[in-house]
Amino acid sequence: MDYESSLDRAMEDVPDIGGDEERLQIPDPETQKDGAFTRVKNVDEIADVLSRDTEHLHRFIQREMGTSGKLENGRGRYNGTFSQKDFDAAIDAYVDEYVLCSECGLPDTRLVREDRTPMLRCDACGAFRPVTKRSTSSQQQQQQDAVEEGQTYTVEITGTGRKGDGVAEKGNYTIFVPGADEGDVVDIYIKNISGNLAFARLD
Repeated sequence: MDYESSLDRAMEDVPDIGGDEERLQIPDPETQKDGAFTRVKNVDEIADVLSRDTEHLHRFIQREMGTSGKLENGRGRYNGTFSQKDFDAAIDAYVDEYVLCSECGLPDTRLVREDRTPMLRCDACGAFRPVTKRSTSSQQQQQQDAVEEGQTYTVEITGTGRKGDGVAEKGNYTIFVPGADEGDVVDIYIKNISGNLAFARLD
């Protein structure tokens, strides 16, 4: 067998690592209003698809949405009134931080600990990195980076959400901008805020 034929055969055996996170079919959060609380009835199902611990995902959602809650029998209960879109955004943020490989973009990763440091190991490309923690800024910096409803800002779109919305970061806020693409620098109008999540439109 000549070199070219050997190379072609080897390339055929290489797994396809394209497609990004599109093959990660995450169930939509099943939300239910319950008095002063909002329930998500399938937190365990979502965590199972992500191959992550249900309690870990639940704690992240609480942190991201700036609320407290309780996990019982795979169902999350969160203090406050939240929409499915709010939970979609929180889950997008979780996937970006704790699931997708920063090198190849695939979800074939595992959370492991190395000297008490959480690390993300990718089984697809072999990348191994610390989990990116969102640093806590000083109070002055937080005020400078505050996002307010009804205000306009200029932001850079640095990612794409699971639903195709553009995603920007400003201070501790993750901002979702429908119609914006990664790499764009756009003017946005903040429509509403839920915890550390903000929802905007192009201005």
